[in-house]
Amino acid sequence: MALIVEPANRASEKGLKTGALGLISSVVIGIASTAPAYSLAATLGFVVVAIGIQAPVVTILAFIPMFFVSIAFQQMNKADPDCGATFTWSTRAFSPRVGWMGGWGVLGADVIVMASLAQIAGQYVFDFVNAKGIGADASSPWVLLVGVAWIISMTWICYIGIEVSANFQKALLGIELTMLTVLSVWALIRVGDGSAPVGHLVPSISWFNPFAVKHFSDFIVGLADMLFIYWGWDTALNLNEETADAETVPGKAGVISTFFLLGIYALVILAVQSFAGIGSKGIGLGNASHANDVLSILGPAIFGSSTFATILSHLLLLMVLSSAAASTQTTILPTARTVLSMAVHKAVPQVFAKMHRRFLTPTVATVTFGVVSIGLYVVMNFLSAGHVIADSVSALGVMIAFYYGLTGFACAWYYRHELTASVKNFFVQGVMPLIGGLILYFILGWSFWYYWNPVNSYTHLKVFGREIGGTFTLDVGTILIGLILMFTMEAFRPAFFRGETLNRSTPTLVTEHFGAEQ
Repeated sequence: MALIVEPANRASEKGLKTGALGLISSVVIGIASTAPAYSLAATLGFVVVAIGIQAPVVTILAFIPMFFVSIAFQQMNKADPDCGATFTWSTRAFSPRVGWMGGWGVLGADVIVMASLAQIAGQYVFDFVNAKGIGADASSPWVLLVGVAWIISMTWICYIGIEVSANFQKALLGIELTMLTVLSVWALIRVGDGSAPVGHLVPSISWFNPFAVKHFSDFIVGLADMLFIYWGWDTALNLNEETADAETVPGKAGVISTFFLLGIYALVILAVQSFAGIGSKGIGLGNASHANDVLSILGPAIFGSSTFATILSHLLLLMVLSSAAASTQTTILPTARTVLSMAVHKAVPQVFAKMHRRFLTPTVATVTFGVVSIGLYVVMNFLSAGHVIADSVSALGVMIAFYYGLTGFACAWYYRHELTASVKNFFVQGVMPLIGGLILYFILGWSFWYYWNPVNSYTHLKVFGREIGGTFTLDVGTILIGLILMFTMEAFRPAFFRGETLNRSTPTLVTEHFGAEQ
């Protein structure tokens, strides 16, 4: 069949509902996707164990590459508002193989994080109903069962429509931000009036000195972990085809989200570090026994034991639950749309392009991701006796750096001929995306070297008689699976890899008929 060049009317081709989201909804989804409360609960303890009192400055430094890369996402979205985002843009900038692996980076990161999201949700459900004994046992089959049910319910919400998902996000994010603010202000008041427990700290300018971190490796570990708490705002870009003014609104939402996250993280981390200190015992943030969940420990300590305090403590648990719900949902949304775009451009089997006629959502892609997530969660839970959070958070740093950094490089290369047109172009389309990508790829390379040593992982596997850390296994395993799948798809879906379904020179779609099999 002869190839036909058509205008880039992505929404009509893919069947997504156009104009369903505005700027506010996009920003809400961008912020909710990072799950601030869940991210802090699952990450802050590990960061403090690694770098101690310098956690606030590492929070700020981790923002820099994220902000630079958000600019890259914004600029690439202007050129081509395709829901495949990194997959589509890195294909246009470099090659189909690079683009395919960029798309796989998104899928790999999202699948890995689902295990820790489900685990946190399972534990907090039992904490919320005062069954703390069950929630404290990470290997409990009841926690596993609730985690699986959690993934199923969030998959269903994503299945029935983007507008339902967006409205659900607004409610969840409202609970989350309100309680994070209350927690922070309450903690600072108690530090100020002297009622904070023994071990509390007075905020100091020295906390913002990055050179005070004793070991460079500890600094990079903290920085890599902090990437996790910022990750997720790019969901707003994956929903670009369902957003009003698709060329500009999603990009603005992504950039706005990163600044908002910087503010809330700086406030919360400063407050809880001041209140709890960094000691290795009791509620200290350096206590490794609750490093994978600091908020459920800090809530009762900060609010006290009165009836009102108990209500606030339960609201805090509800906040982390709502945060995990928001993040689970907004992990499914971009993944399904990345797979949809890959299917439309013939990079994966056409069945993944199937859309629901009434809900206008990618049905097969959404359900498949939910099933795969459940499978990986069950396997990880079994192999690590329930301790799935620690290594999955560390492994995510590599996957995040991989596809975020690739987008930064894609932006600088895609616009390379326009960089000298103006000073703004030079910095916004070239320098900032490139620096963001370089920083993230340095963290990626260093992380591989660091986690090669099994001592630096929380779980271990024996392969051919050699002990390998869980973090290294997750990262390398994910990349190897991606390479195997890529070469398999190249054998069965050659049109994409020959460059026939996605013209890399312009944001104009080159296609046959996407509704038909090749």
